[in-house]
Amino acid sequence: MSTKESSREIEVINAPWHKEVTISESTYEGGFKMFHVRIKEGKRFTDLELDAETAAHIADLMGTWAKDNMPG
Repeated sequence: MSTKESSREIEVINAPWHKEVTISESTYEGGFKMFHVRIKEGKRFTDLELDAETAAHIADLMGTWAKDNMPG
């Protein structure tokens, strides 16, 4: 397993049902980067690290869903 060299916070989002979503970028040895999502629910944390390809795929899915479900 690679060693994490740095982490850079991109944004903190207050989500429904008292959740806090922190988006950041983690850089590992050799310059390998991962998109890091941390969801805080009270005292519980859920962490998800995604490579660029997986993050892009999920972003496309989320964008399509959001467009299909926006009011108006």
